[in-house]
Amino acid sequence: MIKFTVLSCMVLFLAGCGARDSTGIQHTVFIFKENRTTDSYFGTFPGVDGATQGVTSTGKVVPLDHILDRFQGQGLCNAWDCAIAAIDGGKMDRFDLIAGGTLSSYTQAHESDIPTYWAYASRFVLADHYFTSVHGPSLPNHLFSVAAQSGGVIDNASAAGKGSICDGTPVGSVTVIDKNGNRRQQSPCFDFQTLPDLLQNAGISWAYYAGGGGVLALINHIRNGPAWQHNVGTPEQFMTDARNGQLPAVSWLLPPGDKSEHPPNSICEGENWTVEAVNAIMQGPDWSSTAIFITYDDFGGLYDHVPPPQVDQFGLGPRVPMLIISPFAKRGYISHTQYDHSSVLKFVESLYRLPPLTERDGGASDMLDSFDFTHVQPPLVLSERQCP
Repeated sequence: MIKFTVLSCMVLFLAGCGARDSTGIQHTVFIFKENRTTDSYFGTFPGVDGATQGVTSTGKVVPLDHILDRFQGQGLCNAWDCAIAAIDGGKMDRFDLIAGGTLSSYTQAHESDIPTYWAYASRFVLADHYFTSVHGPSLPNHLFSVAAQSGGVIDNASAAGKGSICDGTPVGSVTVIDKNGNRRQQSPCFDFQTLPDLLQNAGISWAYYAGGGGVLALINHIRNGPAWQHNVGTPEQFMTDARNGQLPAVSWLLPPGDKSEHPPNSICEGENWTVEAVNAIMQGPDWSSTAIFITYDDFGGLYDHVPPPQVDQFGLGPRVPMLIISPFAKRGYISHTQYDHSSVLKFVESLYRLPPLTERDGGASDMLDSFDFTHVQPPLVLSERQCP
């Protein structure tokens, strides 16, 4: 692949390289964290479609209480049925019922709780209509993040059953739903096409940085093929690759579990880990040609007031935060365009002229409304902070 620098893009701009010319991007980084909603993190951010109060199943309007750094989230349910119940046909008024009849879902961080994320949002792009791909928990959304489908999976693996992942490790079974709504149990090992496959076939470099290989451990031809050795790494390896200018064209990055921000893990410690990853890119030689997408896999049972559009049987699910950080990101921009996890795949597919994997990424926004390739932003290197 020919190296295309920021300078060459600016030269080409004089000859017509416009605001949607994405050829300056040589590296896409998709950082996937866990279990927060847009209202729970950015509900009070200026200009965002946010809320500071929510509606319960009784019709009562309640404030979103200040969330604790290590929020326990007792009783919160983010499973398929719970998500559908909370959404309540778009009324968004039954989050108390999926929290065991409590108001645990109705919580919100302040700017002082996530100052780095607010700093990124103020300088770069915050998307306030970014939805999860599935109205359900982590696993189906992680599958969407690499394949624009879940193989019919609607929930996380259950300890019940005798299923196993693709290397034969027993993990229980997963629930799969068909087009008529019928459910069955099966092993969490699949063999559908993924974006890594498209990239590999096109000769475009990629890597998936996650402990245990993340969701790629459930894709049979990857788990038991050469890509498992050559393209799957650890979060620690990502930091090294970013600092040394050895990032592939496309990478997925998942944090260690205790840095994921999944309740009850510390918000502050998770934010610090994100700062370390972003700083590694910004202080490395690849910053000038990188687009970073930071989002959350699912809503985690936390309240959000915006009804997710129902584009098909699987979703969309409740909103989650999305930060877009790049020298080409619009400065201080809030995108109100509808995105979901499939949109990041569409961005990559548009960048490299790859075909869509499914109808979902085929119809998704390419996210280019959040970029302006006629202006270049400097890095914003931030310090990690002392956690409570």
